[in-house]
Amino acid sequence: MRVVALQSGSNGNSIYVEAGDARLLFDAGISGRQAELRLAERGRDIRDVDAVFISHDHHDHIRCAGIYHRKFGLPVYVTRPTLRAASAGMDLGAISVLRHFRAGSAVRVDGVAVETVRTPHDGADGVAFVVDDGRRRLGILTDLGHVFDGLAELIGTLDAVLIETNYDPGMLAHGPYPAFLKRRIRGHGGHLSNVETAELLRVAGRNLAWAALGHLSEENNRPGLALETVSSAVGGLPLHLAGRYAATDVLNV
Repeated sequence: MRVVALQSGSNGNSIYVEAGDARLLFDAGISGRQAELRLAERGRDIRDVDAVFISHDHHDHIRCAGIYHRKFGLPVYVTRPTLRAASAGMDLGAISVLRHFRAGSAVRVDGVAVETVRTPHDGADGVAFVVDDGRRRLGILTDLGHVFDGLAELIGTLDAVLIETNYDPGMLAHGPYPAFLKRRIRGHGGHLSNVETAELLRVAGRNLAWAALGHLSEENNRPGLALETVSSAVGGLPLHLAGRYAATDVLNV
């Protein structure tokens, strides 16, 4: 299995995964041009992608789904509530090849299972993903809301994970955001902090080949701080950073 985080953060998200015979994108929050260029830089053609899976209705995850479909011919996999909520808030344009799934179900694409995991994040019908090619399991776990029941057990089944380290608690507490937004970020439907993710990986990540830290806040986190916080908890686990402005190298699982 091969993974490229094309971009991760509130300014746009898209993750590329090769698993078995399947070529998959998870989320469509960056422009079609940037997705195409960043894949080409790593020797991949976006037109070879078999499916685009959408995690939830927020702008930074779905805004370019219609463009990916119309420009590159990619089918879009999305829950009905997510599509309804997104369409009410933005113009996605025409998408003629839609594949609807139910949150919590598994979908097969070219023999690869994509498990969808309900999350308490404050989208309409949000999910995280696990890609299982029959030999390896990759988790794409961002916009999680909070550390919900079963999350640690899920991580324990994975061989690698891209997981959010959205904020540093001290930076958020003393930062410029208004009080209501701070409550939202650290609340039931918000995001995981560096500290929460570090503890999850410490407890449940012993079988991981690597973890990629993603969805970092620009205002309430720093890449070095996220890496330091998690590294101090997990010891020798290899860590990567899924950045806000550039793609990762090709990561092997």
